Amino acid sequence: MSISTLGIKDRELLAILSENAREQTATIARRLGLSRTTVQAKIERLEREGVITGYGVRLSDEYEGGMVKAHVLITIAPKTLTRITTELHAITEVRALHSVSGTFDLIAIVAAASIAELDHLIDRIGAIEGVERTLSSIILSTRISR
Repeated sequence: MSISTLGIKDRELLAILSENAREQTATIARRLGLSRTTVQAKIERLEREGVITGYGVRLSDEYEGGMVKAHVLITIAPKTLTRITTELHAITEVRALHSVSGTFDLIAIVAAASIAELDHLIDRIGAIEGVERTLSSIILSTRISR
């Protein structure tokens, strides 16, 4: 199912769940102007159709504020994407990995407890066989997070 086939209420429901996946169904129903059973049925349908594939933990601003985060742009050798993706997936400090167009092939969003740990992490990424080059930018602050 694609975003274009979802109704407005489905998209609003997904936005609410993205903010707080533990929000009570009755509260969501009031916000959407729907009955609780209708909201529950929509959630079950979205799960069944694979639109919702799971629920996660959202960390507090206080905890996240103590982390040093960075974007690591990565250039890789041809035909190494699958192996490098697997190796990066095994590194818990890699929060997200995006394939991108342009000069670099991948962008990793990483988080570490300190600058020293971030430095070690970037070295670890650069040492992966097939990684040809990295360029890092430390995130100073997050202006919008959804």
